[in-house]
Parts: sequence; structure tokens; C-alpha cells
Amino acid sequence: MRFSSRLMAAVALGLPAICAAEPNDYVQVPNVEYGEREIDFKYGTWRFDDTKERESAASLGLGWGVTQWWFTEAYLKYHKEAGDRARYDAFEWENKFQLTETNKYPVDVGFLVEVEVPRARDEGYNLEMGPLFQFDTGALRWNANMIFQRSFSSRAEGDHPTLLNYQLQAAYHLVHNFDVGMQAFGEMGPWDHWASSNEQVHRIGPAVFGKVKLGEGRQAIRYNAAWLFGASKAAPDNGFRLQAEYEF
Repeated sequence: MRFSSRLMAAVALGLPAICAAEPNDYVQVPNVEYGEREIDFKYGTWRFDDTKERESAASLGLGWGVTQWWFTEAYLKYHKEAGDRARYDAFEWENKFQLTETNKYPVDVGFLVEVEVPRARDEGYNLEMGPLFQFDTGALRWNANMIFQRSFSSRAEGDHPTLLNYQLQAAYHLVHNFDVGMQAFGEMGPWDHWASSNEQVHRIGPAVFGKVKLGEGRQAIRYNAAWLFGASKAAPDNGFRLQAEYEF
């Protein structure tokens, strides 16, 4: 995983390196569709107004619902720093496990495990895992996830604590196959000793969600997109993210 100039400056000053998120981060949902295959594209970009620099990231993945409770997906990830060209950044293997039957209980629960192998081998590898929750309140569907992240075998100096990130989403069903709502992402710092408020990273903004059927059967394009604003001092001032899946 390549780091922005803002993060490198934080490391140089001895501050916690907690800005581990990427512009194309997305909200996970706990449900698994058995037998579903998908080609998944993600893109995101953000900018810090003080530096006027824009950073972008994208990924392309292939996924498969192996069982009624296990979905696995492999990604190739790309990253673009300001003034540089897009480069291959990492390989990621994502596994999602559905722990409860859909809509059987007040809350649907899942669990996520991701392993990322950066192109720069001195960065070691990254592990992310955590619970996924989904529930309804009237016409609103909510998602709330806690993601724990840690780097292993990294040659970078300093501590490598387990970090706590969160993902939040609310979607209101507007018309057939189209919802509106919000998304929020945050990095709290070490899970057992949160960073100070001016070092935490919080982003929030409006989002849209939709699905376009392609004939009979499973074939469809599912998408969601959000415009996110920085809600803390350390966060990017603004950013855009998009996810599009071809399901078959």
C-alpha cells in the first residue's frame, strides 16, 4: 500500500500513522448470494485543500458465492499519487462469512477477513477483519461495521498497532431498484487507545444505490456512489467513490 504525502509527513513528525484508508473504500454488507459470480470495479479520489494534491485508487476483482454462507473475491489494486501515473499497488483476497440467516433475526450478522499483499514487499502484508451488521428501522436500511487492521512483517520503523476503522451506511428506498442515503468512513487509531480527535479521520456524505437488471436470471449491474466530505481535521476535504458490480 503506497502512502500519501500527508501520511509520510505524519510519520516524520512521530504522529500515529492512522490514515490507512483508501479513496475507493466501500461499505461491506453481511449477506451472501450462493452461486453468484461478479466482476467488481471500485474507484475513488480525494483531495486535501491545503496541499491541492489529489490522490486516486481503483481495484478490479472477481468474486464467487461458494456456499450459502461464504463469499470469496480476489482483487488487483491500483494507486495514483498526485503528479504520478497509476501503478499496480497490491493484491487482495477478501472472504465474507454470513453468520445469520437473512432477515431471520432483528440484525443480520457477518464477518469479514481480508489479506492484502502490497507490491512493495518491505511493507509486509496487511490483515483486516471484523464483524458486519445490517438492520432495518422503518424504510431505512442500516449497515454498521467494525474493521480491525494490522500490518505484519513490515520493515517500516515504529510500532504497528492494531487499528480500528468503521463503516456506516443508511439507505432509503426511493423507487424501484434505486435508493438514496449516506455513507461514512472513519479511522479511530489504535483499537485500545484511540488517537486524539484532531488525528482521527472521519468522512461522511450523501450516497446513491441502484441495480439494473440485464435480462433473465442473475445478470445485473449493481452500483453505489458517494460524495464524501472531511468531518475531522486530518481527513481529506472532499472525495468521490464509486462501486459497480456485474453480477451473473
